[in-house]
Amino acid sequence: MKLLHNWRFNNLNGDIFGGITAGIVALPLALAFGVQSGVGPVAGLYGAIALGIFAATFGGTASQVSGPTGPMTVVSALVVIKAIEEYGSLEAGMGFIICIFVLAGLAQIIFGVLKLGAYIEYIPYPVVSGFMSGIGGIIILLQIFPFFGQTAPKKVVDVITQISGIVPLINWEAMIISASTIAIIYLFPKITTTVPSTLVALISMTIVTTWAGFEVPVIGSIPSSLPELKLGTLSNVHASDIILIFELALTLALLGAIDSLLTSVIADNITKTKHHSNRELVGQGIGNIMAGCIGGLPGAGATMRTMVNINAGGQTPLSGVIHGVLLLATLWGLGNYAQEIPIPVLAGILITVGIGIIDYKGFRHIKSVPRTDAVVMLIVLGMTVFVDLIQAVTTGLILSSILFMKQMSDQLGSEVKVLPLKENCRQWWQENIPDAIANKIYVKHFPGPLFFGFAPALQAMAESLPDIRVVIFRMMNVPHIDQTGLYALEEVILSLQKRNIAVVITGLQTQPRIMLQRINLVPSLVPENYLFDNIENCIQWLEKELRQSKGNSEAFFEMLGSYRNKNKILPKYSL
Repeated sequence: MKLLHNWRFNNLNGDIFGGITAGIVALPLALAFGVQSGVGPVAGLYGAIALGIFAATFGGTASQVSGPTGPMTVVSALVVIKAIEEYGSLEAGMGFIICIFVLAGLAQIIFGVLKLGAYIEYIPYPVVSGFMSGIGGIIILLQIFPFFGQTAPKKVVDVITQISGIVPLINWEAMIISASTIAIIYLFPKITTTVPSTLVALISMTIVTTWAGFEVPVIGSIPSSLPELKLGTLSNVHASDIILIFELALTLALLGAIDSLLTSVIADNITKTKHHSNRELVGQGIGNIMAGCIGGLPGAGATMRTMVNINAGGQTPLSGVIHGVLLLATLWGLGNYAQEIPIPVLAGILITVGIGIIDYKGFRHIKSVPRTDAVVMLIVLGMTVFVDLIQAVTTGLILSSILFMKQMSDQLGSEVKVLPLKENCRQWWQENIPDAIANKIYVKHFPGPLFFGFAPALQAMAESLPDIRVVIFRMMNVPHIDQTGLYALEEVILSLQKRNIAVVITGLQTQPRIMLQRINLVPSLVPENYLFDNIENCIQWLEKELRQSKGNSEAFFEMLGSYRNKNKILPKYSL
């Protein structure tokens, strides 16, 4: 596997500015994630530094910025809880923690070497949606106590059962600082987006707290020296904990792989590039190993930091490395000042992170998508919050597979006729459709249901289309479309329309038509008059429109492509 394949130095100005901007955004998040994990703020900085430098250097997504993320921090916090339960204190359990973090990185390298990266794409959307929303909920719940200036229980269940005890002990100064932090994060971008609002909130609220003399908890001492290797603590690990260590390491590795590759897909959509999934897993693995060795938090590709990097001009791994080096320089020079940062400020930052992770698109369409998809999403969400993250994903995958097979068995009995996959529709063309136009019309046959396993192939098909002006989707063999297939079809249609390619659909069966209408894909993206019962009617319509265009091919294609939807919000997965 060739490493360093994305390195080039033809975009130095953009990469430097992108890396600096991403580093500024990453600083408050790294501190906040470190505090939430239970290891301490410096662990968040160490993780951001190691992942920022090494995952960018060896990864497979040119513009990706990596570091501790919300989902990875939630699992890291569980690891810390287990360490304290097994060894009695954080200090005694550091070897246990570092062993898990390092093994998680090693597992990701193995995933990449075995070329398992492509399989991550086959996780159904309801599973990802429920999982990410559950992670967002966990982050928010765990910050309720710090929001009011109190020490938070370590487990979500304890937060819920003890929440009534908050009121008598409210620290009003802490609550004012937390609420002000959230307000700044959401309102400051309305003034300017030049300076990251999280950094403005962090600095301004720290100054206000110090100046006003508020009595609120602060993060405390942070080393200002370079990180040191912590591998000596591995000698304290109990041999009896090996199975538990492997289970937790695998949990982190799988979550990090999913988190990183989802961000890679989002980066591809923005930059119009193609990431290398297996190489990305190797890079993330190396980054997590290095983070673990110096006592840093594990992490993954970070969506918000990656988008900030791209928008600021970052295009190559150099930008990710610069982001990591900037954090290292900040630690070295400003560590003594960072110890005055109030915990309520970090609580406010983390609450906005949790809010950003929740998949509102999935909730908005919960009444419109197939009921089975909605049920899977809610089950995964509930299990993520109250049971276990890996069990939640595993249960979601099993349920999705079983429910899909049941749906397909029900649909197969109702199919009457199946057309050959490569059937040519030229038999319906008349002489008044010249080859100059016919060669610009592409007919795509869908051989079966659009479900989570078919989504990657559908998106790959759209990217490989030749120089055309019209696509006819023949969907008479599509008896069912699930939520993942629905959103994949939406993305494909949007990408085609951005290329001025008109989309026409024939043979829609009942369930797919209802699904397309429920989420307003029809008529918002594809108008009703672009839907036809069969290919014959579609060809007759094309002939009629061609006659009205008086044989002018450009006028004909312009008419077909005149219906556009310019409003599109991409889903957010994680920060």
